[in-house]
Amino acid sequence: MCGLTGIFHLDGRSIQEDVLDRMTDALAHRGPDGRGTCIRQSLGLGHRRLSILDVSSRGAQPMHSGDGRWTIVFNGCIYNFRELRKQLELLGSEFRSGTDTEVIAEGLRHFGPEYFLQFDGMFAIAAWDDREKALYISRDRFGVKPLYYYFDGRLFLFGSEIKAILAHPGYRMQLNAEALNEYFTFQNLFRYHTLFAGIHLLPAANTLRIDAHTKELRHRAWWDYNFAEADETMDFEDARRETERLLRQAVQRQMVSDVPVGSYLSGGMDSGAITALASREVPRLTTFTCGFDMSTVTGVEANYDERRDAELMANHFKTEHYEQVINAGDLAWSLPRVVWHLEDLRVGMSYPNYYISRLASKFVKVCLQGTGGDELYGGYPWRYYRVFQSLDRQDYFDQYYGFWQRLVPEDRKSTLFNPAILPAMDQTGPRQAFERVFLFNDRLRYDTPEQHIQNSLYFEIKTFLAGLLIVGDKLSMANGLEERFPFLDNALVDFAQKIPVRHKLAELENMKKMDEDVFGNKKELYKEFRDGKNVLRRALEDFIPQEIINRPKQGFSAPDESWYRGENAQYIVSLLLDRKSASSEFINRDFVKTIVDEHVHRRINHRLLIWSLMNFEWWCRLFLQGEKI
Repeated sequence: MCGLTGIFHLDGRSIQEDVLDRMTDALAHRGPDGRGTCIRQSLGLGHRRLSILDVSSRGAQPMHSGDGRWTIVFNGCIYNFRELRKQLELLGSEFRSGTDTEVIAEGLRHFGPEYFLQFDGMFAIAAWDDREKALYISRDRFGVKPLYYYFDGRLFLFGSEIKAILAHPGYRMQLNAEALNEYFTFQNLFRYHTLFAGIHLLPAANTLRIDAHTKELRHRAWWDYNFAEADETMDFEDARRETERLLRQAVQRQMVSDVPVGSYLSGGMDSGAITALASREVPRLTTFTCGFDMSTVTGVEANYDERRDAELMANHFKTEHYEQVINAGDLAWSLPRVVWHLEDLRVGMSYPNYYISRLASKFVKVCLQGTGGDELYGGYPWRYYRVFQSLDRQDYFDQYYGFWQRLVPEDRKSTLFNPAILPAMDQTGPRQAFERVFLFNDRLRYDTPEQHIQNSLYFEIKTFLAGLLIVGDKLSMANGLEERFPFLDNALVDFAQKIPVRHKLAELENMKKMDEDVFGNKKELYKEFRDGKNVLRRALEDFIPQEIINRPKQGFSAPDESWYRGENAQYIVSLLLDRKSASSEFINRDFVKTIVDEHVHRRINHRLLIWSLMNFEWWCRLFLQGEKI
């Protein structure tokens, strides 16, 4: 796990070493164990290292293939690198280190960029082919590791984080109004642009080739999710048994490390399953939980503290367990740090992620995560059931788009944004971005309830999970910690996509038979459904306490609805409603005042929107105004 960056002058100009150094050191938090750079006339590569495999100097990057043709910088972990290494040794490769990085370099030597398709793991890679004078950048199947780039026709810049690109004098800071509109619609970005004008996120499972001769950029998408071709002949027991086997195998694969590995442990099933299996691989697994001070919390949020259930599992699995307790006052200190590291604003109230990764980094360098189980096995049934009776594609789009406008719907954008920025926005852009997620996959069909749910699984794993992964990477690497995701294992994902929807959602058949007239208030009814991940629950019941298996799903979130009305209310007002607020150039101050008043006086729960407004305020301060933390 590391940070990488680079410069490519397509007009042949030489690289300035001091500029490359600044870009590399902008990522120092991602790689506190070492740094390296390499310059080849018009190309410069930089790397910051977090030593996980072969912690000796033999693992330093940039690294070259044995024949000198390929030079690479790499961020991530290839879990099947030992098997790949054996194959390369049969082809004559000799290895000087015990790293997966060297396996990548030697694989490129023998097979070229097609070798990326053989990896089971998470990665962002930049590889220079000195023979063809071409640069390749590539990301893993699922988009666990981020990689951003900027291109103006002559200058190509890239980095694990945007701040590396900002360190180059050739980039001029400017807000991307289209991305801002999209963010305040979805609390996420569905296209691959960012709030930084001209800076793009390389899509997952994509390789981009930049040719020094032709000056062209060529994308190649080499993999995508496919929920549309489930094996309807699969019976429930086969699905349960194979899920258990593949998850065991995935955890074993992802334990590969030359440094200590720990695991996050919430009170939920997914992290509990990872902990259960990982604790069998090491004598005394270290686990970490984030809890919340609930002394001023009421209502449904009173159940948000998961420490009791986490402690139950820690005792059950005999782990060495540590806890972080967050209180309302921890928001103000952490928020500017969270935004500085996120840069690319995405889903949810994520400051607890920052605190839990900071805790874990004091004890381990690698931590296992339970993310991905919900998206693969149907963990959000209240979302799927609202569209499973759609009439056709258009009806499906209309209903689901209405749901995913998480922040500000289209008809209120003119009151959200100041008039001066509205002309820079295409108000149909968010709807187009939403539909493009589906329309780029010609395998999707819209004729049956099962197909609607399969489409929802596809959409959410491409958008919501993608956002969670960016947040996870940025906030763990802010603390020099590598997170791994056993649910995002090639074989497990391939199998989970083939499982019929009826095995994932226990109430599907009953819902199909339900008379539309008895639904009443469907919105409230959908909230009651907690039948998701049915086959996964059954696969885990032999090694997770029963009360955890049957526990209702709960996200990892602080009780911010209560805190925003109480202890943090004054901070919110001072941050967002100050007449000198940085975001007031773009956001209507009267709109913000209305939102804050409605929340504080308990008329509407605006916690998601208030979080996003605070994030954007700090984004403006840090990146537009250059304020220091």
